Amino acid sequence: MRSGLRADDEVCLAYLQLRDRVIDLLEDLDQVDGEKLVPACPAWNVRKLVSHIVGVPEDILKGRMTGVTTDPWTQAQVDRHEHDSIDRLREILTSQRETFDSVLPKIPSPINSQFVFDAVTHEHDLREAIDKPGAQDSLAVKVACAWLFSHDQYSDEFIEQIQVLEISEFQKMRALSGRLSIEQMNAIALPGLAIANSLEGSPLKTPN
Repeated sequence: MRSGLRADDEVCLAYLQLRDRVIDLLEDLDQVDGEKLVPACPAWNVRKLVSHIVGVPEDILKGRMTGVTTDPWTQAQVDRHEHDSIDRLREILTSQRETFDSVLPKIPSPINSQFVFDAVTHEHDLREAIDKPGAQDSLAVKVACAWLFSHDQYSDEFIEQIQVLEISEFQKMRALSGRLSIEQMNAIALPGLAIANSLEGSPLKTPN
């Protein structure tokens, strides 16, 4: 990893703020909302997406980290909460304040930043699915971008090309997390094909 990651206390705060936002979003959702498809994760509906958001802290607490970030690892989280309603998932996420918050500061860097990157990516997947945009300038977005720009998979020239563009960090994050198509990236002056190629072989994939 390159230097440039946000400080650990900021990373922790970013997650706590993010979780509160997700809890608030879930408060207004019903069973019908839970069945809405998630455009950025077309294999999931909202309820399955939230099962993953809830499931990652659960697995960290239980030490279930074999296969972390792989499809079987995330599918196990979805399967575990197959019969839970949105209200129940919200209760579980809220209860993690009592269990996860003491563990969060012990997650080492850069793993903590990667954890926030995944969580904030899915916060905005959720927002897109339920048509409630917001929090695009959050601390979590800044933590996620710092992690992305510090990643060794990108060359210094590639990162500089992205960083100098006069577009929001949110747009950069969504592009580098495989949420924008090549055409959408090109439309905001991002190098769409280069970013798509950079995601090959990773769990992320640029949509068609």
